[in-house]
Amino acid sequence: MKDNGHVAVLGAGVIGSSWAALFLASGRSVAVFDPAPDAEERTRAYIDRAWPALVELGLAERGDPTRIAFHADAAEAVGGAGFIQENVPERIGIKHRIISETEPALSADAIFSSSTSGLTREAIAEGFGDPSRFILGHPFNPPHLIPLVEVTAGPEVDEETVARARGFYEDVGKVTIRLRKGMPGHVANRLQAAVWREAVHLVVEGVASVEDVDKAMWAGPGLRWAAMGPTMLFHLGAGDGGLRAFCEHFRDTFNDWWDGLGEVHLTDDVIGRLVDGVEAAAEGGTPESLGARRDALIVALRKALRDAPPPRADDDRTG
Repeated sequence: MKDNGHVAVLGAGVIGSSWAALFLASGRSVAVFDPAPDAEERTRAYIDRAWPALVELGLAERGDPTRIAFHADAAEAVGGAGFIQENVPERIGIKHRIISETEPALSADAIFSSSTSGLTREAIAEGFGDPSRFILGHPFNPPHLIPLVEVTAGPEVDEETVARARGFYEDVGKVTIRLRKGMPGHVANRLQAAVWREAVHLVVEGVASVEDVDKAMWAGPGLRWAAMGPTMLFHLGAGDGGLRAFCEHFRDTFNDWWDGLGEVHLTDDVIGRLVDGVEAAAEGGTPESLGARRDALIVALRKALRDAPPPRADDDRTG
Protein backbone atom coordinates (compact mmCIF):
# COMPACT_ATOMS: atom_id res chain seq x y z
CA MET A 1 0.00 0.00 0.00
CA LYS A 2 1.20 3.50 -0.79
CA ASP A 3 1.71 5.71 2.26
CA ASN A 4 -1.71 7.28 2.83
CA GLY A 5 -0.32 10.35 4.57
CA HIS A 6 -1.98 9.64 7.92
CA VAL A 7 0.00 8.53 10.99
CA ALA A 8 -0.92 7.52 14.52
CA VAL A 9 1.29 8.26 17.53
CA LEU A 10 0.63 6.17 20.63
CA GLY A 11 2.15 7.77 23.70
CA ALA A 12 2.98 11.47 23.64
CA GLY A 13 5.83 11.91 26.05
CA VAL A 14 9.05 13.55 24.89
CA ILE A 15 9.67 10.90 22.21
CA GLY A 16 6.09 10.73 20.98
CA SER A 17 5.71 14.51 20.82
CA SER A 18 8.95 14.79 18.89
CA TRP A 19 7.75 12.13 16.42
CA ALA A 20 4.44 13.98 16.05
CA ALA A 21 6.26 17.22 15.20
CA LEU A 22 8.37 15.48 12.54
CA PHE A 23 5.40 13.67 10.99
CA LEU A 24 3.44 16.91 10.78
CA ALA A 25 6.43 18.65 9.22
CA SER A 26 6.49 15.98 6.50
CA GLY A 27 2.97 16.93 5.40
CA ARG A 28 1.15 14.08 7.11
CA SER A 29 -1.84 14.25 9.40
CA VAL A 30 -1.32 12.84 12.88
CA ALA A 31 -3.67 11.17 15.37
CA VAL A 32 -2.35 11.07 18.94
CA PHE A 33 -3.34 8.87 21.85
CA ASP A 34 -2.05 9.48 25.37
CA PRO A 35 -4.13 8.95 28.52
CA ALA A 36 -2.53 11.79 30.50
CA PRO A 37 -5.01 14.62 31.09
CA ASP A 38 -2.52 17.27 29.96
CA ALA A 39 -1.24 15.32 26.94
CA GLU A 40 -2.75 17.61 24.32
CA GLU A 41 -1.45 20.77 25.97
CA ARG A 42 2.06 19.34 26.38
CA THR A 43 2.21 17.94 22.87
CA ARG A 44 1.04 21.16 21.22
CA ALA A 45 3.58 23.14 23.26
CA TYR A 46 6.37 20.74 22.23
CA ILE A 47 5.43 21.05 18.56
CA ASP A 48 5.44 24.85 18.83
CA ARG A 49 8.96 24.74 20.26
CA ALA A 50 10.20 22.21 17.70
CA TRP A 51 8.70 23.81 14.59
CA PRO A 52 11.27 26.62 14.04
CA ALA A 53 14.12 24.08 13.94
CA LEU A 54 12.22 21.89 11.48
CA VAL A 55 11.68 24.93 9.26
CA GLU A 56 15.35 25.91 9.52
CA LEU A 57 16.40 22.40 8.48
CA GLY A 58 14.09 22.47 5.47
CA LEU A 59 12.03 19.57 6.86
CA ALA A 60 8.73 21.47 7.11
CA GLU A 61 8.21 22.60 3.52
CA ARG A 62 5.21 20.26 3.19
CA GLY A 63 4.12 20.65 6.79
CA ASP A 64 1.11 22.01 8.63
CA PRO A 65 1.30 21.88 12.46
CA THR A 66 -2.49 22.11 12.76
CA ARG A 67 -3.17 18.72 11.15
CA ILE A 68 -3.21 16.94 14.48
CA ALA A 69 -6.05 15.34 16.43
CA PHE A 70 -6.13 13.87 19.92
CA HIS A 71 -8.04 10.77 20.93
CA ALA A 72 -9.02 9.34 24.29
CA ASP A 73 -9.24 5.84 22.79
CA ALA A 74 -6.17 4.10 21.32
CA ALA A 75 -8.18 2.00 18.83
CA GLU A 76 -9.85 5.15 17.55
CA ALA A 77 -6.46 6.82 17.11
CA VAL A 78 -5.05 4.09 14.85
CA GLY A 79 -8.11 3.86 12.60
CA GLY A 80 -7.19 4.71 9.01
CA ALA A 81 -3.50 5.25 9.79
CA GLY A 82 -0.99 3.76 7.37
CA PHE A 83 1.83 3.91 9.94
CA ILE A 84 1.64 3.67 13.72
CA GLN A 85 4.52 4.83 15.92
CA GLU A 86 4.16 3.44 19.44
CA ASN A 87 6.00 5.18 22.29
CA VAL A 88 4.27 4.01 25.47
CA PRO A 89 6.35 3.32 28.63
CA GLU A 90 9.03 0.63 28.49
CA ARG A 91 7.02 -1.98 30.36
CA ILE A 92 6.00 -5.12 28.50
CA GLY A 93 2.56 -5.27 30.13
CA ILE A 94 1.71 -1.75 28.95
CA LYS A 95 2.93 -2.47 25.44
CA HIS A 96 0.96 -5.70 25.21
CA ARG A 97 -2.15 -3.93 26.47
CA ILE A 98 -1.89 -1.17 23.85
CA ILE A 99 -1.34 -3.81 21.16
CA SER A 100 -4.41 -5.79 22.20
CA GLU A 101 -6.49 -2.60 22.14
CA THR A 102 -5.31 -1.44 18.74
CA GLU A 103 -4.55 -4.52 16.62
CA PRO A 104 -8.23 -5.18 15.73
CA ALA A 105 -8.56 -1.57 14.50
CA LEU A 106 -5.44 -1.51 12.28
CA SER A 107 -5.86 -0.93 8.56
CA ALA A 108 -5.25 -4.00 6.41
CA ASP A 109 -1.59 -3.31 5.68
CA ALA A 110 -0.68 -0.64 8.21
CA ILE A 111 2.79 -0.93 9.74
CA PHE A 112 3.07 -0.88 13.53
CA SER A 113 6.45 0.34 14.81
CA SER A 114 7.71 0.55 18.39
CA SER A 115 10.19 3.16 19.60
CA THR A 116 11.44 0.82 22.32
CA SER A 117 15.08 0.96 23.34
CA GLY A 118 15.09 -1.48 26.25
CA LEU A 119 12.77 -4.31 25.16
CA THR A 120 13.36 -6.86 22.42
CA ARG A 121 11.15 -7.16 19.40
CA GLU A 122 10.55 -10.82 20.25
CA ALA A 123 9.09 -9.94 23.65
CA ILE A 124 6.81 -7.23 22.28
CA ALA A 125 5.72 -9.36 19.30
CA GLU A 126 4.17 -11.89 21.69
CA GLY A 127 1.36 -9.38 22.21
CA PHE A 128 0.29 -9.57 18.56
CA GLY A 129 -2.06 -12.06 17.01
CA ASP A 130 -0.28 -11.37 13.71
CA PRO A 131 3.16 -9.77 14.09
CA SER A 132 3.92 -9.80 10.35
CA ARG A 133 3.62 -6.00 10.12
CA PHE A 134 5.36 -5.23 13.41
CA ILE A 135 8.86 -3.74 13.49
CA LEU A 136 11.04 -1.86 15.92
CA GLY A 137 11.76 1.67 14.76
CA HIS A 138 14.11 2.94 17.46
CA PRO A 139 14.96 6.65 17.20
CA PHE A 140 17.60 8.74 18.86
CA ASN A 141 16.34 11.55 21.09
CA PRO A 142 15.02 13.97 20.00
CA PRO A 143 13.60 12.19 16.93
CA HIS A 144 12.72 15.39 15.08
CA LEU A 145 16.41 16.46 15.14
CA ILE A 146 18.54 13.30 15.21
CA PRO A 147 18.08 11.44 11.91
CA LEU A 148 18.91 7.87 12.98
CA VAL A 149 16.25 5.14 13.12
CA GLU A 150 17.29 1.54 13.88
CA VAL A 151 14.89 -0.88 12.17
CA THR A 152 14.53 -4.45 13.42
CA ALA A 153 12.14 -6.98 11.88
CA GLY A 154 11.46 -10.60 12.76
CA PRO A 155 11.48 -13.56 10.37
CA GLU A 156 7.72 -13.32 9.89
CA VAL A 157 8.04 -9.82 8.41
CA ASP A 158 8.61 -9.85 4.66
CA GLU A 159 11.20 -7.67 2.95
CA GLU A 160 8.55 -5.60 1.18
CA THR A 161 7.18 -4.51 4.57
CA VAL A 162 10.68 -3.65 5.82
CA ALA A 163 11.31 -1.65 2.63
CA ARG A 164 8.03 0.24 3.11
CA ALA A 165 8.92 1.05 6.71
CA ARG A 166 12.37 2.30 5.78
CA GLY A 167 10.92 4.27 2.88
CA PHE A 168 8.42 5.93 5.20
CA TYR A 169 11.11 6.95 7.66
CA GLU A 170 13.42 8.22 4.94
CA ASP A 171 10.60 10.28 3.45
CA VAL A 172 10.17 12.15 6.73
CA GLY A 173 13.92 12.91 6.80
CA LYS A 174 15.36 9.99 8.74
CA VAL A 175 18.46 7.85 8.13
CA THR A 176 17.75 4.15 8.67
CA ILE A 177 19.92 1.18 9.50
CA ARG A 178 18.79 -2.46 9.44
CA LEU A 179 19.51 -4.74 12.37
CA ARG A 180 19.78 -8.31 11.14
CA LYS A 181 19.28 -9.73 14.64
CA GLY A 182 17.91 -8.39 17.88
CA MET A 183 20.35 -7.07 20.45
CA PRO A 184 19.57 -5.35 23.78
CA GLY A 185 20.29 -1.66 23.26
CA HIS A 186 20.38 -2.13 19.47
CA VAL A 187 23.49 -0.61 17.81
CA ALA A 188 23.75 3.07 18.69
CA ASN A 189 22.91 2.73 22.37
CA ARG A 190 25.52 0.01 22.75
CA LEU A 191 28.11 2.22 21.06
CA GLN A 192 27.40 5.15 23.33
CA ALA A 193 27.25 2.86 26.38
CA ALA A 194 30.73 1.58 25.53
CA VAL A 195 32.11 5.11 25.16
CA TRP A 196 30.41 6.33 28.33
CA ARG A 197 31.76 3.39 30.33
CA GLU A 198 35.29 4.48 29.50
CA ALA A 199 34.39 8.14 30.14
CA VAL A 200 33.14 7.20 33.62
CA HIS A 201 36.26 5.06 34.19
CA LEU A 202 38.51 8.02 33.38
CA VAL A 203 36.65 10.17 35.91
CA VAL A 204 36.69 7.48 38.61
CA GLU A 205 40.41 6.91 38.09
CA GLY A 206 41.06 10.64 38.47
CA VAL A 207 42.46 11.03 34.96
CA ALA A 208 40.25 14.02 34.15
CA SER A 209 37.15 15.82 35.34
CA VAL A 210 33.65 15.16 33.99
CA GLU A 211 33.83 18.46 32.13
CA ASP A 212 37.20 17.69 30.54
CA VAL A 213 36.23 14.16 29.51
CA ASP A 214 33.12 15.57 27.84
CA LYS A 215 35.22 18.29 26.25
CA ALA A 216 37.65 15.70 24.90
CA MET A 217 34.71 14.11 23.10
CA TRP A 218 32.95 17.13 21.57
CA ALA A 219 36.18 18.93 20.65
CA GLY A 220 37.85 15.79 19.30
CA PRO A 221 36.40 12.56 17.90
CA GLY A 222 32.82 13.77 18.23
CA LEU A 223 33.37 16.25 15.41
CA ARG A 224 34.76 13.58 13.12
CA TRP A 225 32.04 11.09 14.08
CA ALA A 226 29.40 13.63 13.01
CA ALA A 227 30.83 13.29 9.50
CA MET A 228 31.78 9.59 9.26
CA GLY A 229 31.83 6.49 11.42
CA PRO A 230 34.93 5.32 13.31
CA THR A 231 35.89 2.48 10.96
CA MET A 232 35.76 4.68 7.86
CA LEU A 233 37.73 7.39 9.64
CA PHE A 234 40.47 4.93 10.56
CA HIS A 235 40.42 3.71 6.95
CA LEU A 236 41.20 7.31 5.93
CA GLY A 237 43.78 7.68 8.69
CA ALA A 238 46.35 5.47 6.94
CA GLY A 239 46.30 7.23 3.60
CA ASP A 240 46.66 4.99 0.55
CA GLY A 241 47.14 1.90 2.70
CA GLY A 242 43.61 2.16 4.05
CA LEU A 243 42.18 0.21 6.95
CA ARG A 244 44.48 -2.81 6.50
CA ALA A 245 47.58 -0.64 6.87
CA PHE A 246 46.01 1.16 9.85
CA CYS A 247 45.21 -2.12 11.61
CA GLU A 248 48.63 -3.59 10.93
CA HIS A 249 50.33 -0.47 12.28
CA PHE A 250 48.12 -0.03 15.36
CA ARG A 251 47.22 -3.65 16.10
CA ASP A 252 49.26 -3.90 19.30
CA THR A 253 48.35 -0.38 20.40
CA PHE A 254 44.62 -0.99 20.19
CA ASN A 255 44.88 -4.44 21.72
CA ASP A 256 46.70 -2.90 24.70
CA TRP A 257 44.10 -0.13 25.01
CA TRP A 258 41.21 -2.58 24.79
CA ASP A 259 42.78 -4.83 27.42
CA GLY A 260 43.06 -1.80 29.70
CA LEU A 261 39.56 -0.37 29.29
CA GLY A 262 37.78 0.18 32.57
CA GLU A 263 35.21 -2.02 34.27
CA VAL A 264 32.85 0.31 36.12
CA HIS A 265 29.31 0.22 37.51
CA LEU A 266 26.96 3.02 38.46
CA THR A 267 27.22 2.70 42.23
CA ASP A 268 25.88 5.44 44.50
CA ASP A 269 29.40 6.82 44.91
CA VAL A 270 30.10 6.88 41.17
CA ILE A 271 26.73 8.49 40.45
CA GLY A 272 27.44 11.15 43.07
CA ARG A 273 30.79 12.01 41.49
CA LEU A 274 29.26 12.24 38.03
CA VAL A 275 26.39 14.42 39.22
CA ASP A 276 28.76 16.77 41.04
CA GLY A 277 30.92 16.98 37.94
CA VAL A 278 28.12 17.65 35.47
CA GLU A 279 26.54 20.26 37.76
CA ALA A 280 29.88 22.05 37.95
CA ALA A 281 30.20 21.93 34.17
CA ALA A 282 26.63 23.23 33.71
CA GLU A 283 27.54 26.38 35.68
CA GLY A 284 23.97 26.89 36.81
CA GLY A 285 22.40 26.23 33.43
CA THR A 286 18.93 24.72 33.65
CA PRO A 287 17.97 21.54 31.77
CA GLU A 288 15.76 23.72 29.58
CA SER A 289 18.54 26.16 28.66
CA LEU A 290 21.08 23.39 28.14
CA GLY A 291 18.59 21.47 26.02
CA ALA A 292 17.96 24.54 23.89
CA ARG A 293 21.71 24.93 23.34
CA ARG A 294 22.01 21.23 22.43
CA ASP A 295 19.19 21.55 19.90
CA ALA A 296 20.68 24.70 18.36
CA LEU A 297 24.06 23.00 17.96
CA ILE A 298 22.44 19.93 16.39
CA VAL A 299 20.56 22.13 13.92
CA ALA A 300 23.76 23.97 13.02
CA LEU A 301 25.67 20.71 12.52
CA ARG A 302 22.92 19.22 10.39
CA LYS A 303 22.77 22.35 8.23
CA ALA A 304 26.54 22.28 7.78
CA LEU A 305 26.49 18.61 6.79
CA ARG A 306 23.54 19.20 4.45
CA ASP A 307 25.27 22.11 2.73
CA ALA A 308 28.71 20.47 2.47
CA PRO A 309 29.87 20.00 -1.14
CA PRO A 310 29.55 16.43 -2.45
CA PRO A 311 32.75 14.38 -2.76
CA ARG A 312 34.57 14.52 -6.10
CA ALA A 313 35.85 11.44 -7.88
CA ASP A 314 39.34 12.97 -8.01
CA ASP A 315 39.33 14.07 -4.36
CA ASP A 316 42.33 12.29 -2.78
CA ARG A 317 42.24 14.05 0.59
CA THR A 318 42.52 11.70 3.54
CA GLY A 319 41.06 13.99 6.22
